[in-house]
Amino acid sequence: MAMDPHHPTPAYLSFWRERHLCTLTTPRPDGTPHVVPVGVTYDPEAGVARVLANKSSAKVAHVLAATGGEGSGARVAVCQVEGRRWATLEGHARIRTEEAAIAAAMRRYEERYGRVPRPNPDRVLIEITLTRAMGTRSLLEA
Repeated sequence: MAMDPHHPTPAYLSFWRERHLCTLTTPRPDGTPHVVPVGVTYDPEAGVARVLANKSSAKVAHVLAATGGEGSGARVAVCQVEGRRWATLEGHARIRTEEAAIAAAMRRYEERYGRVPRPNPDRVLIEITLTRAMGTRSLLEA
């Protein structure tokens, strides 16, 4: 089942506020999926999900390669699961390097995960402009 990621149900939003490890799926240059564990924050008001990453990571390279180095538009998905509950957010990713955007993402990460990310001078932000939200029926029904 799918819904508008800008207007989640209270149950869906609550699930994304809980502390869960997530996965990020990015396309490799050969088209195969690359799936890695990440922390994700979801901002339905802005219509984005955010993932902090190292600029030399494979996930960042995949986003850049999928967009010709422009850093915007790679098709990606983030997902989390707990027991029978699951939720996926899909959208177009771009790489952000602005200090203010990274700092704001770090504050959101700390709020969700209860800890400050370790210092990393090579940190970048994968910002996903959301196009679809999917999940367990119980999370999608109002």
